[in-house]
Amino acid sequence: MKIKEILKNNGRKKEKARQDDAVPTIKKGGQLLIAALALLAFAALLYFANHDRPVYRSSDISGIEYEVGRVIGILEDNTTVDEDMDGMWRGSMELQVEILTGRYKGETAEVTNYFSSLYNVRVEQGDKVSVRIDTGADSNYQVSIYNYYRAPWLVGCVAVFLLLLIVIGGKKGAKSAAGLIFTMVCIIWILLPLSLKGYSPLVVTTFLILVCNLVTFFLIDGIQAKTVVAAVGSVCGVLAGAVFSLIVQALMSVTTYQMEEAETLLLISGDTGLELKDLLLCGILIACMGAVMDVAMSIASACAELHDLNSELGAKELFRSGMNIGKDAMGTMSNTLIMAFAGNSLNMMLMIYSYGVSFQQLMNTDFVAIEIIGSIAGSIGIICTVPIVAFIAASVLGKRQKKGSLMHKKAE
Repeated sequence: MKIKEILKNNGRKKEKARQDDAVPTIKKGGQLLIAALALLAFAALLYFANHDRPVYRSSDISGIEYEVGRVIGILEDNTTVDEDMDGMWRGSMELQVEILTGRYKGETAEVTNYFSSLYNVRVEQGDKVSVRIDTGADSNYQVSIYNYYRAPWLVGCVAVFLLLLIVIGGKKGAKSAAGLIFTMVCIIWILLPLSLKGYSPLVVTTFLILVCNLVTFFLIDGIQAKTVVAAVGSVCGVLAGAVFSLIVQALMSVTTYQMEEAETLLLISGDTGLELKDLLLCGILIACMGAVMDVAMSIASACAELHDLNSELGAKELFRSGMNIGKDAMGTMSNTLIMAFAGNSLNMMLMIYSYGVSFQQLMNTDFVAIEIIGSIAGSIGIICTVPIVAFIAASVLGKRQKKGSLMHKKAE
Protein backbone atom coordinates (compact mmCIF):
# COMPACT_ATOMS: atom_id res chain seq x y z
CA MET A 1 0.00 0.00 0.00
CA LYS A 2 2.85 2.39 0.81
CA ILE A 3 4.37 1.80 -2.61
CA LYS A 4 1.04 2.59 -4.27
CA GLU A 5 0.74 5.81 -2.25
CA ILE A 6 4.27 6.85 -3.22
CA LEU A 7 3.54 6.20 -6.91
CA LYS A 8 0.29 8.17 -6.66
CA ASN A 9 2.05 11.11 -5.00
CA ASN A 10 4.80 11.05 -7.63
CA GLY A 11 2.16 11.02 -10.35
CA ARG A 12 0.39 13.99 -8.78
CA LYS A 13 3.68 15.88 -8.49
CA LYS A 14 4.53 15.22 -12.13
CA GLU A 15 1.08 16.34 -13.25
CA LYS A 16 1.35 19.50 -11.15
CA ALA A 17 4.81 20.19 -12.60
CA ARG A 18 3.44 19.84 -16.13
CA GLN A 19 0.61 22.22 -15.30
CA ASP A 20 3.13 24.68 -13.87
CA ASP A 21 5.22 24.44 -17.06
CA ALA A 22 2.25 25.09 -19.30
CA VAL A 23 1.73 28.50 -20.77
CA PRO A 24 -1.17 30.27 -18.99
CA THR A 25 -4.36 28.72 -20.33
CA ILE A 26 -7.01 30.56 -22.31
CA LYS A 27 -10.70 29.88 -21.87
CA LYS A 28 -12.20 27.35 -24.24
CA GLY A 29 -14.17 30.00 -26.11
CA GLY A 30 -11.01 32.03 -26.59
CA GLN A 31 -9.10 28.98 -27.85
CA LEU A 32 -11.83 28.24 -30.39
CA LEU A 33 -11.84 31.85 -31.54
CA ILE A 34 -8.04 31.88 -31.98
CA ALA A 35 -8.16 28.56 -33.85
CA ALA A 36 -10.96 29.82 -36.14
CA LEU A 37 -9.08 33.05 -36.91
CA ALA A 38 -5.87 31.12 -37.61
CA LEU A 39 -7.68 28.73 -39.99
CA LEU A 40 -9.35 31.67 -41.72
CA ALA A 41 -6.00 33.44 -42.16
CA PHE A 42 -4.40 30.23 -43.48
CA ALA A 43 -7.24 29.69 -45.97
CA ALA A 44 -6.94 33.31 -47.13
CA LEU A 45 -3.18 32.87 -47.63
CA LEU A 46 -3.73 29.67 -49.64
CA TYR A 47 -6.26 31.44 -51.86
CA PHE A 48 -4.00 34.46 -52.35
CA ALA A 49 -0.98 32.27 -53.20
CA ASN A 50 -2.80 30.13 -55.75
CA HIS A 51 -5.19 32.67 -57.30
CA ASP A 52 -3.94 33.70 -60.76
CA ARG A 53 -0.76 31.68 -60.25
CA PRO A 54 1.53 32.14 -63.27
CA VAL A 55 2.17 29.00 -65.33
CA TYR A 56 5.08 28.81 -67.76
CA ARG A 57 4.16 27.84 -71.33
CA SER A 58 6.12 28.30 -74.55
CA SER A 59 2.85 29.62 -76.06
CA ASP A 60 -0.90 29.44 -75.51
CA ILE A 61 -1.33 26.94 -78.35
CA SER A 62 1.88 24.96 -78.67
CA GLY A 63 3.93 23.31 -75.96
CA ILE A 64 4.32 20.10 -73.99
CA GLU A 65 1.69 18.62 -71.67
CA TYR A 66 1.71 15.50 -69.53
CA GLU A 67 -1.65 13.79 -69.15
CA VAL A 68 -3.15 10.41 -68.25
CA GLY A 69 -4.10 7.91 -70.94
CA ARG A 70 -5.39 4.35 -71.21
CA VAL A 71 -4.14 1.68 -73.60
CA ILE A 72 -7.29 0.51 -75.42
CA GLY A 73 -5.56 -1.63 -78.01
CA ILE A 74 -2.24 -3.22 -78.97
CA LEU A 75 -2.01 -2.95 -82.74
CA GLU A 76 1.43 -4.50 -83.14
CA ASP A 77 4.04 -6.05 -80.82
CA ASN A 78 7.59 -6.19 -82.16
CA THR A 79 9.44 -6.67 -78.88
CA THR A 80 12.04 -9.20 -77.76
CA VAL A 81 13.80 -9.84 -74.46
CA ASP A 82 17.51 -8.97 -74.24
CA GLU A 83 19.01 -11.56 -71.90
CA ASP A 84 22.38 -9.80 -71.92
CA MET A 85 20.86 -6.65 -70.37
CA ASP A 86 19.03 -7.98 -67.30
CA GLY A 87 16.01 -9.13 -69.32
CA MET A 88 15.16 -5.70 -70.72
CA TRP A 89 12.80 -5.32 -73.66
CA ARG A 90 13.98 -4.33 -77.13
CA GLY A 91 11.98 -3.24 -80.16
CA SER A 92 8.69 -1.34 -80.31
CA MET A 93 4.91 -1.62 -79.85
CA GLU A 94 2.12 0.06 -81.78
CA LEU A 95 -0.56 1.14 -79.29
CA GLN A 96 -3.96 2.79 -79.43
CA VAL A 97 -4.27 5.19 -76.49
CA GLU A 98 -7.31 7.09 -75.21
CA ILE A 99 -6.47 10.42 -73.55
CA LEU A 100 -8.27 10.69 -70.19
CA THR A 101 -7.29 14.18 -68.98
CA GLY A 102 -6.46 17.61 -70.34
CA ARG A 103 -7.71 19.54 -73.36
CA TYR A 104 -7.61 16.44 -75.59
CA LYS A 105 -9.69 14.35 -73.19
CA GLY A 106 -11.73 11.65 -74.96
CA GLU A 107 -9.60 11.62 -78.12
CA THR A 108 -7.61 8.57 -79.22
CA ALA A 109 -4.16 8.42 -80.78
CA GLU A 110 -1.90 5.79 -82.27
CA VAL A 111 1.40 5.69 -80.42
CA THR A 112 4.69 3.96 -81.23
CA ASN A 113 6.29 2.89 -77.95
CA TYR A 114 10.03 2.33 -78.45
CA PHE A 115 12.20 0.33 -76.01
CA SER A 116 15.85 0.94 -75.09
CA SER A 117 18.21 0.43 -72.13
CA LEU A 118 17.12 3.72 -70.56
CA TYR A 119 13.48 3.59 -71.64
CA ASN A 120 11.63 0.35 -70.91
CA VAL A 121 7.93 1.07 -70.30
CA ARG A 122 6.00 -2.05 -71.28
CA VAL A 123 2.21 -1.85 -70.90
CA GLU A 124 -0.75 -4.11 -71.53
CA GLN A 125 -4.23 -3.42 -72.84
CA GLY A 126 -6.30 -1.61 -70.23
CA ASP A 127 -3.29 -0.14 -68.42
CA LYS A 128 -3.23 3.54 -67.53
CA VAL A 129 -0.10 5.40 -68.62
CA SER A 130 1.40 8.85 -68.36
CA VAL A 131 1.53 10.34 -71.86
CA ARG A 132 3.44 13.28 -73.28
CA ILE A 133 1.54 15.46 -75.75
CA ASP A 134 3.58 17.75 -78.02
CA THR A 135 1.43 20.40 -79.70
CA GLY A 136 2.89 22.33 -82.63
CA ALA A 137 2.18 25.89 -83.74
CA ASP A 138 -0.30 24.50 -86.29
CA SER A 139 -2.35 22.93 -83.44
CA ASN A 140 -1.42 19.40 -84.54
CA TYR A 141 -0.28 17.21 -81.69
CA GLN A 142 1.74 14.05 -81.23
CA VAL A 143 1.34 11.60 -78.34
CA SER A 144 4.09 9.44 -76.85
CA ILE A 145 4.31 7.16 -73.82
CA TYR A 146 6.08 9.08 -71.06
CA ASN A 147 6.06 6.61 -68.17
CA TYR A 148 4.04 4.23 -66.04
CA TYR A 149 1.04 5.73 -64.25
CA ARG A 150 2.32 5.53 -60.68
CA ALA A 151 0.03 8.02 -58.91
CA PRO A 152 -2.23 5.41 -57.18
CA TRP A 153 0.80 3.48 -55.89
CA LEU A 154 2.46 6.63 -54.59
CA VAL A 155 -0.74 7.63 -52.82
CA GLY A 156 -0.89 4.11 -51.38
CA CYS A 157 2.68 4.40 -50.05
CA VAL A 158 1.84 7.69 -48.32
CA ALA A 159 -1.37 6.15 -46.90
CA VAL A 160 0.56 3.17 -45.47
CA PHE A 161 3.09 5.51 -43.87
CA LEU A 162 0.39 7.68 -42.28
CA LEU A 163 -1.56 4.62 -41.13
CA LEU A 164 1.50 3.11 -39.42
CA LEU A 165 2.29 6.48 -37.85
CA ILE A 166 -1.21 6.71 -36.41
CA VAL A 167 -1.53 3.03 -35.36
CA ILE A 168 1.86 2.84 -33.65
CA GLY A 169 2.07 6.44 -32.47
CA GLY A 170 -1.56 6.70 -31.35
CA LYS A 171 -2.83 10.19 -30.64
CA LYS A 172 0.63 11.74 -30.92
CA GLY A 173 1.21 9.87 -34.17
CA ALA A 174 -2.00 11.35 -35.59
CA LYS A 175 -0.87 14.82 -34.53
CA SER A 176 2.54 14.22 -36.12
CA ALA A 177 0.80 13.21 -39.36
CA ALA A 178 -1.27 16.41 -39.22
CA GLY A 179 1.90 18.45 -38.71
CA LEU A 180 3.60 16.73 -41.66
CA ILE A 181 0.61 17.35 -43.93
CA PHE A 182 0.52 21.00 -42.84
CA THR A 183 4.22 21.41 -43.68
CA MET A 184 3.82 19.85 -47.13
CA VAL A 185 0.78 22.06 -47.87
CA CYS A 186 2.83 25.13 -46.89
CA ILE A 187 5.72 24.17 -49.18
CA ILE A 188 3.69 23.09 -52.22
CA TRP A 189 0.73 25.48 -52.13
CA ILE A 190 2.27 28.56 -50.49
CA LEU A 191 6.05 28.67 -51.04
CA LEU A 192 6.05 27.56 -54.69
CA PRO A 193 3.21 29.76 -56.02
CA LEU A 194 4.34 32.83 -54.08
CA SER A 195 7.87 32.37 -55.45
CA LEU A 196 6.47 32.24 -59.00
CA LYS A 197 4.52 35.44 -58.29
CA GLY A 198 7.77 37.27 -57.54
CA TYR A 199 7.83 37.24 -53.74
CA SER A 200 11.24 36.63 -52.18
CA PRO A 201 11.65 32.83 -51.73
CA LEU A 202 14.01 33.43 -48.80
CA VAL A 203 11.52 35.62 -46.89
CA VAL A 204 8.63 33.22 -47.57
CA THR A 205 10.75 30.17 -46.61
CA THR A 206 11.91 31.77 -43.35
CA PHE A 207 8.33 32.71 -42.44
CA LEU A 208 7.03 29.21 -43.24
CA ILE A 209 9.81 27.55 -41.23
CA LEU A 210 8.79 29.59 -38.20
CA VAL A 211 5.08 28.80 -38.68
CA CYS A 212 5.64 25.08 -39.38
CA ASN A 213 7.88 24.77 -36.32
CA LEU A 214 5.28 26.30 -34.03
CA VAL A 215 2.32 24.40 -35.51
CA THR A 216 4.12 21.02 -35.52
CA PHE A 217 5.36 21.30 -31.94
CA PHE A 218 2.08 22.65 -30.60
CA LEU A 219 0.13 19.91 -32.36
CA ILE A 220 2.30 17.20 -30.81
CA ASP A 221 2.51 18.44 -27.21
CA GLY A 222 0.30 21.49 -26.90
CA ILE A 223 1.37 24.95 -25.80
CA GLN A 224 3.77 24.41 -22.93
CA ALA A 225 7.29 25.35 -21.92
CA LYS A 226 9.12 22.53 -23.68
CA THR A 227 7.35 23.05 -27.04
CA VAL A 228 8.03 26.79 -26.99
CA VAL A 229 11.69 26.10 -26.12
CA ALA A 230 11.98 23.49 -28.90
CA ALA A 231 10.35 25.80 -31.47
CA VAL A 232 12.56 28.78 -30.63
CA GLY A 233 15.69 26.62 -30.47
CA SER A 234 15.04 24.86 -33.78
CA VAL A 235 14.47 28.17 -35.60
CA CYS A 236 17.76 29.47 -34.16
CA GLY A 237 19.53 26.28 -35.27
CA VAL A 238 18.18 26.55 -38.83
CA LEU A 239 19.23 30.21 -38.99
CA ALA A 240 22.74 29.25 -37.79
CA GLY A 241 22.99 26.77 -40.65
CA ALA A 242 21.72 29.46 -43.05
CA VAL A 243 24.35 31.98 -41.90
CA PHE A 244 27.11 29.39 -42.43
CA SER A 245 25.72 28.57 -45.86
CA LEU A 246 25.61 32.25 -46.89
CA ILE A 247 29.21 32.80 -45.83
CA VAL A 248 30.51 29.68 -47.59
CA GLN A 249 28.51 30.38 -50.76
CA ALA A 250 30.03 33.86 -50.93
CA LEU A 251 33.57 32.55 -50.36
CA MET A 252 33.26 29.79 -52.98
CA SER A 253 31.11 31.76 -55.46
CA VAL A 254 28.36 29.12 -55.44
CA THR A 255 24.88 30.30 -56.41
CA THR A 256 21.61 28.93 -57.72
CA TYR A 257 22.98 29.43 -61.25
CA GLN A 258 25.38 26.50 -60.72
CA MET A 259 22.53 24.06 -60.04
CA GLU A 260 21.46 21.50 -62.66
CA GLU A 261 18.00 23.06 -63.00
CA ALA A 262 19.35 26.61 -63.50
CA GLU A 263 18.82 26.72 -67.26
CA THR A 264 15.16 25.68 -67.01
CA LEU A 265 14.57 28.04 -64.09
CA LEU A 266 16.02 30.92 -66.12
CA LEU A 267 13.47 30.26 -68.87
CA ILE A 268 10.66 30.16 -66.29
CA SER A 269 11.85 33.38 -64.62
CA GLY A 270 11.51 35.17 -67.95
CA ASP A 271 7.72 34.62 -67.99
CA THR A 272 7.11 34.77 -64.23
CA GLY A 273 8.36 36.82 -61.30
CA LEU A 274 10.62 34.02 -60.02
CA GLU A 275 13.79 35.20 -58.25
CA LEU A 276 16.58 32.62 -58.59
CA LYS A 277 19.17 34.22 -56.34
CA ASP A 278 18.19 32.62 -53.00
CA LEU A 279 16.70 29.30 -54.15
CA LEU A 280 19.81 27.32 -53.22
CA LEU A 281 19.73 28.69 -49.68
CA CYS A 282 15.97 28.05 -49.40
CA GLY A 283 16.53 24.39 -50.30
CA ILE A 284 19.21 24.08 -47.62
CA LEU A 285 16.93 25.67 -44.99
CA ILE A 286 14.09 23.26 -45.77
CA ALA A 287 16.42 20.24 -45.89
CA CYS A 288 17.92 20.83 -42.44
CA MET A 289 14.65 21.88 -40.76
CA GLY A 290 13.45 18.32 -40.06
CA ALA A 291 16.68 17.11 -38.46
CA VAL A 292 17.02 20.28 -36.38
CA MET A 293 13.43 19.98 -35.12
CA ASP A 294 14.11 16.38 -34.08
CA VAL A 295 17.17 17.32 -32.02
CA ALA A 296 15.48 20.39 -30.50
CA MET A 297 12.45 18.42 -29.32
CA SER A 298 14.60 15.60 -27.94
CA ILE A 299 16.64 17.96 -25.76
CA ALA A 300 13.71 20.13 -24.65
CA SER A 301 11.59 17.08 -23.79
CA ALA A 302 14.45 15.42 -21.87
CA CYS A 303 15.14 18.59 -19.84
CA ALA A 304 11.43 18.96 -19.05
CA GLU A 305 11.22 15.32 -17.95
CA LEU A 306 14.29 15.70 -15.71
CA HIS A 307 12.72 18.79 -14.18
CA ASP A 308 9.47 16.90 -13.58
CA LEU A 309 11.30 14.05 -11.86
CA ASN A 310 13.49 16.32 -9.75
CA SER A 311 12.27 19.91 -9.46
CA GLU A 312 15.31 20.74 -7.30
CA LEU A 313 17.61 20.66 -10.32
CA GLY A 314 18.97 24.11 -11.08
CA ALA A 315 19.74 25.74 -14.42
CA LYS A 316 23.37 24.58 -14.37
CA GLU A 317 22.45 20.91 -13.84
CA LEU A 318 19.70 21.04 -16.49
CA PHE A 319 22.05 22.65 -18.99
CA ARG A 320 24.71 20.01 -18.35
CA SER A 321 22.15 17.22 -18.78
CA GLY A 322 20.76 18.81 -21.94
CA MET A 323 24.27 19.06 -23.41
CA ASN A 324 25.05 15.43 -22.58
CA ILE A 325 21.83 14.27 -24.24
CA GLY A 326 22.39 16.60 -27.18
CA LYS A 327 25.93 15.34 -27.83
CA ASP A 328 24.59 11.83 -28.47
CA ALA A 329 21.84 13.14 -30.78
CA MET A 330 24.35 15.44 -32.48
CA GLY A 331 26.55 12.55 -33.58
CA THR A 332 23.74 10.39 -34.95
CA MET A 333 21.78 13.17 -36.69
CA SER A 334 24.88 14.69 -38.35
CA ASN A 335 25.77 11.21 -39.55
CA THR A 336 22.21 10.86 -40.90
CA LEU A 337 22.56 14.02 -43.01
CA ILE A 338 25.94 12.98 -44.42
CA MET A 339 24.63 9.48 -45.22
CA ALA A 340 21.57 11.00 -46.89
CA PHE A 341 23.92 13.04 -49.09
CA ALA A 342 25.94 9.94 -49.95
CA GLY A 343 22.79 7.92 -50.69
CA ASN A 344 21.25 10.57 -52.95
CA SER A 345 24.53 11.06 -54.80
CA LEU A 346 25.60 7.41 -55.00
CA ASN A 347 25.05 7.03 -58.76
CA MET A 348 26.83 10.30 -59.49
CA MET A 349 29.76 9.38 -57.21
CA LEU A 350 30.04 5.95 -58.85
CA MET A 351 30.12 7.57 -62.30
CA ILE A 352 32.78 10.08 -61.22
CA TYR A 353 34.85 7.34 -59.57
CA SER A 354 34.71 5.12 -62.65
CA TYR A 355 36.14 7.91 -64.83
CA GLY A 356 39.13 8.27 -62.51
CA VAL A 357 38.48 11.95 -61.90
CA SER A 358 41.30 13.63 -59.97
CA PHE A 359 40.73 15.05 -56.50
CA GLN A 360 41.35 18.60 -57.76
CA GLN A 361 38.74 18.26 -60.50
CA LEU A 362 36.25 16.58 -58.16
CA MET A 363 36.47 19.24 -55.46
CA ASN A 364 35.99 22.03 -58.00
CA THR A 365 32.81 20.72 -59.64
CA ASP A 366 29.58 22.63 -58.93
CA PHE A 367 27.68 19.46 -58.04
CA VAL A 368 30.08 18.38 -55.27
CA ALA A 369 30.36 21.90 -53.85
CA ILE A 370 26.56 22.33 -53.65
CA GLU A 371 26.01 18.93 -52.02
CA ILE A 372 28.80 19.41 -49.47
CA ILE A 373 27.58 22.90 -48.54
CA GLY A 374 24.05 21.58 -47.99
CA SER A 375 25.17 18.65 -45.84
CA ILE A 376 27.62 20.67 -43.73
CA ALA A 377 25.15 23.55 -43.28
CA GLY A 378 22.53 21.10 -41.99
CA SER A 379 25.03 19.47 -39.64
CA ILE A 380 26.12 22.86 -38.29
CA GLY A 381 22.47 23.72 -37.73
CA ILE A 382 22.16 20.56 -35.59
CA ILE A 383 25.38 21.29 -33.68
CA CYS A 384 24.29 24.86 -32.88
CA THR A 385 20.80 23.71 -31.89
CA VAL A 386 22.15 21.58 -29.02
CA PRO A 387 23.63 24.34 -26.82
CA ILE A 388 20.90 26.82 -27.80
CA VAL A 389 18.03 24.53 -26.76
CA ALA A 390 19.89 23.28 -23.67
CA PHE A 391 20.54 26.89 -22.58
CA ILE A 392 16.97 28.08 -23.19
CA ALA A 393 15.44 25.01 -21.51
CA ALA A 394 17.75 25.33 -18.50
CA SER A 395 17.03 29.06 -18.18
CA VAL A 396 13.24 28.65 -18.41
CA LEU A 397 12.93 25.58 -16.19
CA GLY A 398 15.61 26.80 -13.76
CA LYS A 399 13.70 30.03 -13.19
CA ARG A 400 10.53 28.05 -12.49
CA GLN A 401 12.46 26.01 -9.93
CA LYS A 402 13.67 29.17 -8.21
CA LYS A 403 10.17 30.67 -8.15
CA GLY A 404 8.79 27.45 -6.74
CA SER A 405 11.37 27.29 -3.95
CA LEU A 406 10.79 30.96 -3.00
CA MET A 407 7.03 30.40 -2.78
CA HIS A 408 7.64 27.27 -0.70
CA LYS A 409 9.82 29.24 1.75
CA LYS A 410 7.20 32.01 2.07
CA ALA A 411 4.54 29.41 2.80
CA GLU A 412 6.71 28.00 5.61
